[in-house]
Amino acid sequence: MTRPARPTPNPSREREGDARNKPIILAAITGAHGVTGEVRLKLFGDGVASLKAHKAFNDGALTLKKVRDDNKGGAIARFAEVMDRTAAEKLRGTTLTVPREALPPLGEGEYYHTDLIGLAAMSANGTPLGEVVAVHDFGAGDVIEIRRENGKTFMVPMRIEAVPGWNADTITITDDFADA
Repeated sequence: MTRPARPTPNPSREREGDARNKPIILAAITGAHGVTGEVRLKLFGDGVASLKAHKAFNDGALTLKKVRDDNKGGAIARFAEVMDRTAAEKLRGTTLTVPREALPPLGEGEYYHTDLIGLAAMSANGTPLGEVVAVHDFGAGDVIEIRRENGKTFMVPMRIEAVPGWNADTITITDDFADA
């Protein structure tokens, strides 16, 4: 989950049967931690606090017993259903999701990564650029990755100078940032 107040979306951004109905990914399990069933997490939300606000993940399949900061940008968690290292290792790669309705409403200019992925990217002059395939956070703010029809990708910072807005179907990239 990312909640920067950057580009202002089109208010008619209601999409049915798409990302608006998909669960929101807050973290991913990267492996076991120790021998008692704890797991290491890569966080996609607003830190450990975003996980502590929820007790159940993945439609109730995982029940959070405790979570703590690992002091490396991730977290260590224990789930009621995971009893040992073997069970923890089997969860490697599992994403931790919550329903969208379990999260606070978004303010103007805010978005969840899942809302951007899959949007058609267009230049400000109307030229198709490709499709948003990923949203990365390298520490200085979000960067969207766009895949062209030929399979090549390019990245654009999710800043007002580069992305003046988006709506239910497209994201607009200014011509200065549209990789020609």
